[in-house]
Amino acid sequence: MADATADEPATETKSSKMPLIIGLVLLMAGGGGGFFATWSGMILSSESVDEHAEEAKEPDALPEVAFVTIDPITISLPSRSVQQHLRFRASLEVPSEHVDDVEAILPRVVDVLNSYLRALELKDLENPSSLTRLRAQMLRRVQVVAGPDRVNDVLIMEFVLN
Repeated sequence: MADATADEPATETKSSKMPLIIGLVLLMAGGGGGFFATWSGMILSSESVDEHAEEAKEPDALPEVAFVTIDPITISLPSRSVQQHLRFRASLEVPSEHVDDVEAILPRVVDVLNSYLRALELKDLENPSSLTRLRAQMLRRVQVVAGPDRVNDVLIMEFVLN
């Protein structure tokens, strides 16, 4: 009889999956609760965010600037190109105290811009993304002619190839 108990196969008890399920449910509930608490501002809300929001509501005063209009410039392009002319019109953003100085040297500014635009090749003009680079180059040339801190920006009003 001692042999009979030894021949009985040992039955393995399966572990319950209930702790795993309970753990997942609690994890999802905790994650959802944490998201809601953060999203609603109950936790991790800093007062500095509120202060910046109040500061953003008050607009800053605009700088004292004036705009000096440059007469339109028409440039003939090389005869081998499909387009025959470039029409360019711009304004200069100038601090209010330097308007008279910039208007006095406006013929020099037009000469610099005219010389630069005539020196460009057609491939430089046809690429739409090159307008930003051309604008930066023109601004630099105008600032050299006008002097330091006299011209803030070159605003291109018209840049047409036809």
